[in-house]
Amino acid sequence: MNYFAKRIIPCLDIDNGKVVKGTNFINIKEMGDPTSMAKKYNDEGADELVLLDISATYQERNTMINVVSSVAKVTFIPLTIGGGIRNLDDIYRLLEAGADKISLNSIAIKNPELITQAAKRFGTQCVVVAIDTKKDPSKDNKRKVYIQGGRQYSGKELTVWAKEVYDRGAGEILLTSMDTDGTKKGYDTQALESIKKLINIPIIASGGAGKKEDFLEIFQKNIADAALAASIFHQDEIKISGLKNYLKINKIPIRI
Repeated sequence: MNYFAKRIIPCLDIDNGKVVKGTNFINIKEMGDPTSMAKKYNDEGADELVLLDISATYQERNTMINVVSSVAKVTFIPLTIGGGIRNLDDIYRLLEAGADKISLNSIAIKNPELITQAAKRFGTQCVVVAIDTKKDPSKDNKRKVYIQGGRQYSGKELTVWAKEVYDRGAGEILLTSMDTDGTKKGYDTQALESIKKLINIPIIASGGAGKKEDFLEIFQKNIADAALAASIFHQDEIKISGLKNYLKINKIPIRI
């Protein structure tokens, strides 16, 4: 495996057992069944899959173990699972159900020590910290970090939190820009650049992909190690195989 190969990662946002997608974290629409969609992406050549139970934390319930088990049976690529994780036991259950990595978001803010504990117990390669961020126009557009599915300001500023996450042993950061999420106007390159220079772990860019050039831009600038997208893949606006061929033609190291 080429460690430096860039990765293409479809994301399945799951609410009440169905894949959904919104814009700027609102206007949620149902997209389909997670298991069948996961199998489709596995067969199309996705490098990994991310499954996020977007209402688990807000509804104070556990992550969908049954969905994870079902998806794991039909896929052969790494699975990252997030949403509703509260402790090491929750992480263990998800890994046992078929997850390869877990994604911590709200709980990482509330209990940062869980990042450290999870990295020590399961290995840094298992621990992804998801950060949802958006600009604060009243404070020179500094980026705030939000939790509870984007509903609540965490009190943290993006660069400070990203550095703490890195120092605590996270293996990757999944950075979602709430400003660009679902807009199809491109990734938030400024947000990615702001944390790239502070940390030495892979960054997954999320929020805003609308065309092949958006993927090419962040890879050419070397401000992301992987690109995550949802609606453009769900609606077949871009095929993963076609995207990968386009990136390869443009000299981006990618697994075909």
